[in-house]
Amino acid sequence: MRSPTTHARANWAVDRATSLSEVWAIVAGHLGFVGAWRLMLVCRAARAGAKESLATLPGLVVCGGRTGGGGPVSDVRRLNLATLRWETMPSLLLAREDHACCTVRGALVVLGGDTSGDEITSSVEMLSKGKEAFTALPPLSCGEIKVAAAITVEESGSVAGQVLLLGRDLGYRGVMSTVHLVDLATGVCTPQPNLLHARGRFAAARLPDGCVVFAGGYDGNYAIFSSAEILEPPVQGATDAAWTQRELPALSVERYSCRGCVLSDGRFAVLGGMNSCSNQALSSCEVLAVGDGEHWEHLPPMHDARTWFACVAVAGCVIVVGGHGLKSAEVFDEVLDRWLRLPCDLPVDRQLYAMSSALL
Repeated sequence: MRSPTTHARANWAVDRATSLSEVWAIVAGHLGFVGAWRLMLVCRAARAGAKESLATLPGLVVCGGRTGGGGPVSDVRRLNLATLRWETMPSLLLAREDHACCTVRGALVVLGGDTSGDEITSSVEMLSKGKEAFTALPPLSCGEIKVAAAITVEESGSVAGQVLLLGRDLGYRGVMSTVHLVDLATGVCTPQPNLLHARGRFAAARLPDGCVVFAGGYDGNYAIFSSAEILEPPVQGATDAAWTQRELPALSVERYSCRGCVLSDGRFAVLGGMNSCSNQALSSCEVLAVGDGEHWEHLPPMHDARTWFACVAVAGCVIVVGGHGLKSAEVFDEVLDRWLRLPCDLPVDRQLYAMSSALL
């Protein structure tokens, strides 16, 4: 149930709307992504209002990865949520897969990855807001990384922003448990306390309170994890600026190459991946509320079993795209508690996987 404050703000906005389409835009904003698209069927004014609301949403950006054609690619595409059409964005400077990416101060930042033939890179590049090309940033001082997770850190002291880099896979040199705070302006990686378990290809996301939750993955011997951890940021003003960690309840199944996101109610969801029993892609999903009485609950399964796919949470829903052997897209609506197929397959040959994704 929405709070009285939310209702009051909605009533205030409706009172000041100057047209019927503006009223519908306000309604659409409260219904989320799927609800706004359903309004398209109501009437002309509702359609105009829904489009106006959808146009304010950030798009799903998919960058790099591997297609059905072979090696890593430099393509970057954005799914416009108001039109459900893919838009071409400037290409990466370096084709890569199994890299990390996130948005920092309105810019898209891409870190590390596998460039070709297991050549792992420490390079970093950024597409700044309003620019027509990526620019190279200083490489990571901690060295090459792949299948790591990059989480934006909210701060204002650095020139270009900071990113928390979790875990890494160095190929034949094994999977690491390292955590680094990366200054994008210099590439300097400041070590933080290590993860409780060395892991790669895990699901990770940042909670509304700033904590970072991650689950699943594999170790250097390709043992598959069901374990989960949480990283808690340092207390503001503390002299010790390191993050701290603790164990969380384990997932119901082992899974790696899964994806994670945070639902609108603050719960951490883990989707798809592969398990250690059949080595087959999973369609199952589960969710954890961090706090008192922590335990995992099942979400409805996706239509397609997915691994190494793109995933974002936005406007009361979760959008997933692609994965090994796939180029399809679908959306989970939190209100309807169900998955719906989207009519916007990736414009690629057969599949796109091992890519990274963000909202922009």
